[in-house]
Amino acid sequence: MPAKTPERDFTFYPQQFHLRCIDDNMSPSAQLILPIRTCLRCSIRKDSLAFSTSRSFRTSTALRTELSTDTASPSPEALPPLGVLDPNIVSSPRLERKLFRTTGQQPIGSRRRRAALQNSKNIPFEQLPYQCFQEARKLLLADREEKLKQIEEERQRIAKVQAVPATQYGGEYVKKGRIVRMQKHLEKLKILADINDPVIKKRFEDGEGDMNRPIYRYLADRQWRKQKRLLLMQRINQMHIVPDILPHLDPTAEVRLAFGRRKVQPGDFVDSTVSETPPRLDVQVFDKGVRLVTVLVLDPDVPNVETDGFDTRCHFCAVNVPISPDSTSVSLSRLSEGMQVLRPWLPPHAQKGSPYHRLAVFIFEQKDGTKMKAGLRQKVSRTVKYHFKPNKFTRNLGNQPVGVHLFRTIWDNGMAGVMQRAGIEGANIELKRQKPEKLPYKKKDGARYR
Repeated sequence: MPAKTPERDFTFYPQQFHLRCIDDNMSPSAQLILPIRTCLRCSIRKDSLAFSTSRSFRTSTALRTELSTDTASPSPEALPPLGVLDPNIVSSPRLERKLFRTTGQQPIGSRRRRAALQNSKNIPFEQLPYQCFQEARKLLLADREEKLKQIEEERQRIAKVQAVPATQYGGEYVKKGRIVRMQKHLEKLKILADINDPVIKKRFEDGEGDMNRPIYRYLADRQWRKQKRLLLMQRINQMHIVPDILPHLDPTAEVRLAFGRRKVQPGDFVDSTVSETPPRLDVQVFDKGVRLVTVLVLDPDVPNVETDGFDTRCHFCAVNVPISPDSTSVSLSRLSEGMQVLRPWLPPHAQKGSPYHRLAVFIFEQKDGTKMKAGLRQKVSRTVKYHFKPNKFTRNLGNQPVGVHLFRTIWDNGMAGVMQRAGIEGANIELKRQKPEKLPYKKKDGARYR
């Protein structure tokens, strides 16, 4: 008679809310099913407790209703239409690239913010339903009203000083200095009036700030000096742009450089086929007004075999280029010949065997903001073509450098073709370092080795 299979003993443990099998002779299939059954019972028990629990001293809707309302999908009106490339809501890298490729626009704000806006109710920022936020805005508005009164009073003081003859202030020079100081204080009051406004900060972070307003210029300057300017100065000192080209450099304008879609960071290596065409500059100044600048592209690493040293070569020169806080784009290929371009774009090149070449892009602000006359343009055109000296150039014209950018180039597979298309000689020449002559006491005596 076959042995009788022992019966399984199931015991209910109310403290754990699940059934536990205490039989050790279970089949393998039953042992696999037991954990799954336990998890299902636990989840069902927890859900039933969550939905059935009643909270006292509450007059609002039940928890079941709250959960169903919170977890409900947003209405179709709140969701953006699929397939629309909106810079405010694109949140995937693929759609960001497609947006820039099709419309040329950059996404607004951070990716997390754009993803959150996809399901938001589009409440205006200044109407957010937070009591603390609204109370703080009231204080800020009161402070702004006080600053506006001070601005109006300062303007009246400046008008009175301008109406008084210069003899009462000790001369025209003293009067002009006082007016300049008062105008600086007026600009400071304009910044203090808006520096704490959350709407101003939001627009600046979203890239929607008007650079004609002092507050946005101040915020952009502060953001640039925090990181980008520090990185730029590190590259300038590390690659010895100072003092190899200029003895001193204190940039006050941000310069961005791009060859087509290839954005170049300070000190990057650029392929010869990419740098064959003129780049596009984006010069952001942080003070008001339109000014004329001179754009210079210099290479201080041109090998000179005769002198066993290096010369400086000018690759591009343009004068009378207007820029302003809200007009920053400068396309070197679209500047007018003769009136602006004195030296057309010469593709950066390096002969085989030579070290990498540093290409420095300088922005010089022209003296008194006046246009360069025809006679002076011809003189500068001759100077930049033959035996260019940067120090002599800046000293004679009186222009001060306000911005700088740099990139590097080295011999690569496409360099020979670039030099041939540009009509530059020397593509078939390879430079080699000459071994230094040994010192007399290190020379071996040949008589001893015969």
